[in-house]
Amino acid sequence: MAEVQKKPSTAGAIADINVTPMVDVMLVMLIIFMVITPMLSKGVSVDMAKTTNPMALPDADKEDAVVVAVSRDGRVYLGSTQMAAADLPAKVKDIVSTRLDKTCYIKSDARARYEKVVEVVDNLRAAGVDNVGLLTELDAKAKAKADAAAAAAPAQ
Repeated sequence: MAEVQKKPSTAGAIADINVTPMVDVMLVMLIIFMVITPMLSKGVSVDMAKTTNPMALPDADKEDAVVVAVSRDGRVYLGSTQMAAADLPAKVKDIVSTRLDKTCYIKSDARARYEKVVEVVDNLRAAGVDNVGLLTELDAKAKAKADAAAAAAPAQ
């Protein structure tokens, strides 16, 4: 009798989805967003003073908000452009002259000299700014301690 040769069986089509390329693309996108996100912050980054009872200033986050930053070493920035504090009135006056809301925001480094911050406020007032908002950060630790102390105090 003759032997019947079996045809080698080929593996059928795989019905599973290969997620490795998708995971690779997602990880690359995650890295890109992690690198780009800090660059999207408006203006210059400073270590702002911390407070336990900040007031919300949502208009400071708008794209057209006028934000002046004072760095630790006393440099003054309008948006992300460094300039002398004496040059602020002319530049800010041009920006706020057509606006109804003439509010400017100052974010100052916690270790900046108070003299520089006052100089910036004076120059903004000279530019015709109606309101000046001082931007701070919430000190969550001090707030939690104050809340705990208030809860532990006996009611009178």
